Amino acid sequence: MLEILTLGNDVLRKKCATVAAFDKKLEDLVIAMIDTMHIGDGIGLAGPQVGVEKRIFVCHVPDDEPRVFINPEIIGTSQEISPYEEGCLSIPGVYSEVMRPRAVTIQAWSLKGRPFKMEADGIIARVIQHEIDHLRGILFIDHLPEKKRLRLVSQYEKRQSKKK
Repeated sequence: MLEILTLGNDVLRKKCATVAAFDKKLEDLVIAMIDTMHIGDGIGLAGPQVGVEKRIFVCHVPDDEPRVFINPEIIGTSQEISPYEEGCLSIPGVYSEVMRPRAVTIQAWSLKGRPFKMEADGIIARVIQHEIDHLRGILFIDHLPEKKRLRLVSQYEKRQSKKK
């Protein structure tokens, strides 16, 4: 299992570099990321969350198979915006409703280095947007109004300090 970085770690705020090598090292990383996501009870995990500043994320939503997205880009979104309660393995215990496009079109590369395009809606579209934000140094709480974000961060920090 990889270590999941949490709120306050600078890596979570960095923009990620393009993945250039599609090799055994990348394959091993993907396997470890999927295992870590499952152990953490998550449905998505991006490179920076495990200290890897590369444009890669994995996801596994209910009733689907685990998926890998390398060098992903959203190339289209629906006009329809919908709310959904989001959480994040890097901010454990924090949940809030976030507004995002209901559907997306994404292009990315497979683990084998093959380009693909995908249209997604519902929960997988939500996860794709959330994880691509991670690759840009953006957390889901950044989509919240400032007062709400500050309150949630304060509550999170209090819980974390009690654990120490």
